[in-house]
Amino acid sequence: MKENRLRYLLDNDMPSVSTRVENTWPLMEEIVGSIGAFDYVEFVAEYAPFTHMDLENICRAAELNNLSTMIKLDFQNRAYVAQKAMASGFQAVLVTDCKTADDVRETLFWLRPDAPPDMGRFGYPNRRWIGFSPNIPQMDYARMVRNTVIAFMIEKKEAVNCIEEICKVPGVDMVQFGPSDYSLSMGWNMSEHVSEYKEAERHVINTAIANGVKPRCEIGTPEQAKYYYDLGVRHFSIGDELGNARARWTEQGVGLREVLKTFA
Repeated sequence: MKENRLRYLLDNDMPSVSTRVENTWPLMEEIVGSIGAFDYVEFVAEYAPFTHMDLENICRAAELNNLSTMIKLDFQNRAYVAQKAMASGFQAVLVTDCKTADDVRETLFWLRPDAPPDMGRFGYPNRRWIGFSPNIPQMDYARMVRNTVIAFMIEKKEAVNCIEEICKVPGVDMVQFGPSDYSLSMGWNMSEHVSEYKEAERHVINTAIANGVKPRCEIGTPEQAKYYYDLGVRHFSIGDELGNARARWTEQGVGLREVLKTFA
């Protein structure tokens, strides 16, 4: 398999830039890779329909275009989908909706090799990441599994309250605050409590950094990076395929309607 670029950047304390896609068409990874600005692409499986073959094709296209890959998972079936995605070639996993450190520990149990010293529950599947036949020594394989970057969304009030305990769990590489689900768990409309969720976000970022865990932030424009950079954030996801398409279509559609009015 290709080198895990995101793992390399984390281990060498270097910044990273990613973007999000929901479409399973591998051309999306080719487009992102052709730009030359991104280290990895995140497939937001939590929001999108997909098949096992889609996961493999996403990874193939990304690898051919010098990109690492991350998959964002639903909570309920996270173990199954994460194992299938990793075996397809995904090099990072973003887990949603964990509330406690025990949720995090359970997740890591499913995503760690069933070998000492890990004693996880991930075996040796004959899939594309080992070359379709058991030709990788088992301990080399175990190291490859450990090399997968594991990130967690901190998006529930309970998770924010126990963020320090979560960050102390061995194997947590990255965390990302989720304002929408956090507001939902608080019984808020996000737009009515900006200062409150921003305070919670800063708490998550500061606690992660203090415990040696890398915070990751989603932003909509390059200008938004400065605020987070000053807080110590070095890992960013910018843009979203659906959001980008909607914004562009809105700009074009509304703009054309206004132009057409001038012709009448």
